[in-house]
Amino acid sequence: MKLRANRLAAHLSKPLAPVYFVSGDEPFQMDEACNAIRAAALQQGYSERQVMHVDKQFDWHSLAASADALSLFAEKRLIELRLPSARPGDAGAKALVAYTDNPPEDTVLLLVAGKLEAAQTRSKWFKAVEQAGVVIQIWPVEAKQLPEWIRQRMQLRGMQPTDEAVRILADRVEGNLLAADQELEKLLLLTGGGAVDAEQVAAAVSDSARYDVFSLVDTALLGESARSVHILQGLRAEGLEPPIILWALARELRTLVNMAQAVQQGSSVEQVLAQYRVWDKRKAAIRAALQRHNSRRLQGLLWQCGDIDRMIKGLAAGKPWDELIQLVLKMAGTPLFRRTG
Repeated sequence: MKLRANRLAAHLSKPLAPVYFVSGDEPFQMDEACNAIRAAALQQGYSERQVMHVDKQFDWHSLAASADALSLFAEKRLIELRLPSARPGDAGAKALVAYTDNPPEDTVLLLVAGKLEAAQTRSKWFKAVEQAGVVIQIWPVEAKQLPEWIRQRMQLRGMQPTDEAVRILADRVEGNLLAADQELEKLLLLTGGGAVDAEQVAAAVSDSARYDVFSLVDTALLGESARSVHILQGLRAEGLEPPIILWALARELRTLVNMAQAVQQGSSVEQVLAQYRVWDKRKAAIRAALQRHNSRRLQGLLWQCGDIDRMIKGLAAGKPWDELIQLVLKMAGTPLFRRTG
């Protein structure tokens, strides 16, 4: 069956279907839908996850082999099949039809692919997937739809915005949904939720003009270590709390891990920048970071964010501000001495 993305959460509260097909070309909404399915699968006991990437060398027989193989680690599992496009080819079409004719028990198949063309929705393999499971097609949010999209997401976070507040935010993010979500997280941290008016949004934007936490992120990614530390110290002097800074750094690192993995799997940096709809003014910073760090190193920086979070919460020993300086310097690529004592 076909399901709208905004109805996915309600659907996932029920027992899962054997197959999910998420298709589209808008990265933020694609990631959000797939993450919701993964989280629901884990919650319902599908504790093993196997990821398969379809490329020119991919053997479609491996899908059937994985389906037939007994799980060594869990009774339930999620098989995630990532297709660069929604065209599996003849071998893939046959494999998907065969799989959906008799889906294995205690297994959920998550297909993640690019935008579907009209011709593909009439194909035998697509109809087989649609009949066996759930199809979620992701559509870009048009400019005229963006204000309502922002309003709904603010309300989900416990914020009640005025029309003018929504308009200012829509103008600022320019249709970039990832940027919009980041702005809403930032605004929630700054306001604490509840009623949000245009003055509060404007004040948040104004605060960003001096020592902006997002400028800190880009400066670190560009490798400007001295300036990064200067901005961080300025943020501290202005009274900005460590959780807000850590949130911005960790949010960027999560995205960079996914970008770096895509590059390591064969995508060009330019393809990744286009896939994630990186703003022109940020492309230099992202390019520099992807050249400096691989996914493993970025994941290590993300783990360091977890350590700092525990320090902030008093669950681990350490000085959050000192650790934030070290994190920013590592992001900038500055070698650091090991701490002693």
